[in-house]
Amino acid sequence: MTGHDADNFVRVQIINDAAAIEQAVSGVVAALERHHYPKASLFAVKLCLHEALSNAFRHGHRGLPPSTPVALAYLASPDHVEIFIEDRGPGFDPASVPDPTLDENLERGSGRGLLLINAYMAVAEYSPAGNALHMVYRRPDLTTNT
Repeated sequence: MTGHDADNFVRVQIINDAAAIEQAVSGVVAALERHHYPKASLFAVKLCLHEALSNAFRHGHRGLPPSTPVALAYLASPDHVEIFIEDRGPGFDPASVPDPTLDENLERGSGRGLLLINAYMAVAEYSPAGNALHMVYRRPDLTTNT
């Protein structure tokens, strides 16, 4: 990361509060809008952010006080956005989450968020501890206006 990039790197702590989550997501979306990302890209990033933050609070922070924050950091550029989310929970093994597209899991309510994140993001990597997620969304061809 260059010195200029460091100036655009945003870090926030988010508590489990709908308004706080929406404010954080809106900050990422605003950064992408400044780079004129297409509406479909804004939708994809916003959806993945909501899913990742929801998972961090619902699963990672299960049993922790609602005031326990989740860390969000992001860096938006004209061609991609990097997003880092870290909760304070014990972590999990993403490979242990059942595939929601298999017949036996269609009626289960778990795994869909991870499926969406993996579908939209160019990179979705969990820390070895399983409590941090690094996502990268690559903007579609810059010559296309959608």
